[in-house]
Amino acid sequence: MPFARRPLSPVRRRAAQALAVTGAAALLLTGCGSSGTSGSSSAASSPAADAAGGGNGGKRTVKDATGKAVEVPAEPKRIVTLTQEDLDAVLALGVKPAGITNGQGLNEPPAYLKDKVQGVPVVGNLLQPVMDKVIAAKPDLILAGDMQDEQVLKQLREITPATLVTMAPTDDWKLAFRGIGNAVNKLDQANKVIGDYEAKAVKAGGELTRNKGAAVSIVRWNPTGPSWMEKKQFASGVALDMGLTRPAAQDKDGNAHSPALSLEKLSEIDGDWLFLSTLTDDGKSALKDVQSKPAYQELNAVKNNHVVTVDGSVWSTRGGPLAADAVIGDIGKALAGN
Repeated sequence: MPFARRPLSPVRRRAAQALAVTGAAALLLTGCGSSGTSGSSSAASSPAADAAGGGNGGKRTVKDATGKAVEVPAEPKRIVTLTQEDLDAVLALGVKPAGITNGQGLNEPPAYLKDKVQGVPVVGNLLQPVMDKVIAAKPDLILAGDMQDEQVLKQLREITPATLVTMAPTDDWKLAFRGIGNAVNKLDQANKVIGDYEAKAVKAGGELTRNKGAAVSIVRWNPTGPSWMEKKQFASGVALDMGLTRPAAQDKDGNAHSPALSLEKLSEIDGDWLFLSTLTDDGKSALKDVQSKPAYQELNAVKNNHVVTVDGSVWSTRGGPLAADAVIGDIGKALAGN
């Protein structure tokens, strides 16, 4: 059974260091000399690839996030994405996939992407594909996110050998996105998307008036309590790109969440502004239960009416360009002019 996501716990993060050495940077390496939007082709596509929608566009060889060399269509036509991050990436590159999975903790696609995938078949839940549904999608390329279940990967590669692990456990979203851009032969476009995002983040941060440089606390509320995000976690990175800061207790490198906090340590989630998200109904219930307790009511962000509830299916993922745009919008709406 594929593991539940995601971000990494401190224990899993340490265990992942060896794999992270290769990382999605490997995806930026091609065996056929292609690094842009019109990469060279090697051998002609096989009949099997033609049947899967690969056409006669030739092949390229790329390395996935584990360092594995994978032959992929030079111009993939039917891409199946197994994570929200893969879906976000291909949509940001103007590609409509042939199959997708549901969002993290959801039984439907993430709300912020839903209108972009109308009519696209759902082939399973996050990192839990239903093989018959994947086969029905006739993929010529499968983007398997941070899948670590070798048995599942083996089954996927029997459907199409062009199956790529696109994220190592500690890769950030920009690195993974560039790798995905290269895998679909749109690296130049991916670099432009990131450049546009970075310019937008700086501009939006400059429009925050008196909240420029504010210390923002970014927290996911779990059934067992709140966890704040480390500085290299996706949503935190977006805030930093906007010129914001993190509270002293949260000024920690890493791309994971803290352990769930007890009421006695609730002060760790305080800040000039507090952005709160949940992913499950149990998490929502736990948050509602604590909101009437003194430890929560005494937080400065609560007293100043600076608590903002945000979508956990955006803020608590490993991210992508469209999610980053949504986070910029949430922060700007809350802080600009306040």
